[in-house]
Amino acid sequence: MRVTLLGTGDTTGTPTVGCDCETCTYARENGIERSRFSVHVENPSTGESLLVDFSPDFRAQFLAQDVTLPDAGIVTHVHFDHLDGLGNAYRLFSDLPVYAADETDPVLDRSVAETVREKYDYLERVRVHDETPYEPFSTCGFEVTFVPVDHPPLRCYGLTIESEGAKLSLTGDTSYGIDERARAALSEPDLLLADAIVPASLCEHHPAGGTHHDSTGVPRTFGSKHMTREGALALADDLGAAETRLVHVAHYYPVEEAFVEPLAVDGEHHLL
Repeated sequence: MRVTLLGTGDTTGTPTVGCDCETCTYARENGIERSRFSVHVENPSTGESLLVDFSPDFRAQFLAQDVTLPDAGIVTHVHFDHLDGLGNAYRLFSDLPVYAADETDPVLDRSVAETVREKYDYLERVRVHDETPYEPFSTCGFEVTFVPVDHPPLRCYGLTIESEGAKLSLTGDTSYGIDERARAALSEPDLLLADAIVPASLCEHHPAGGTHHDSTGVPRTFGSKHMTREGALALADDLGAAETRLVHVAHYYPVEEAFVEPLAVDGEHHLL
């Protein structure tokens, strides 16, 4: 499979609109983008492609990157930076199957699939498929599985995408507090895309501080919703990932750390 990172940033992206911090300034001056999260996965065997999450930057991403429009899509959760780009389906597709989890979210009293269906009921081209977590389904020649993760207060899902012996795992938006069943499902990927919003050193600026501390006191979760860089790298070790790219990255990284491996930027291609 051919994996293209269309969007590697958090909810505001980097550079952030109206921000003149050193990191955003460096990104502007050097033509670096971390737009809102989205991943394109192509299956060379079938000629089909799958889009993971519909970034609000959909149009710019597909104009900037040499990838085809997807044959199917997946929505991991209902936050706007992962869902609102689905409106771009208007006039671009004659038919677009979109897969989302069927578990009822106790906060919203509906599932991700139901939310997508209700929000985009005016898009006749979009057909929403309700899928049960941990039960693999097939699309675009891939075997795909939704994996529940920890992103309070809403339900959120990671993914595994497998084909011809290759495995891609995505953590989705999550804290380090992923349970053992989910870790087992995500384990041993050829490529792991892991949420790493900020370095652990910035937890002191979060109202809730940091959580899921390691044995030396380093927080692996920023607040309660997203992994720190250190947490994401620890999870990668836990999962036995062959390669790891850190995504959903915020512009709060100090400039000297913001573009250092393994932090990803838009436009990366990975062949598995």
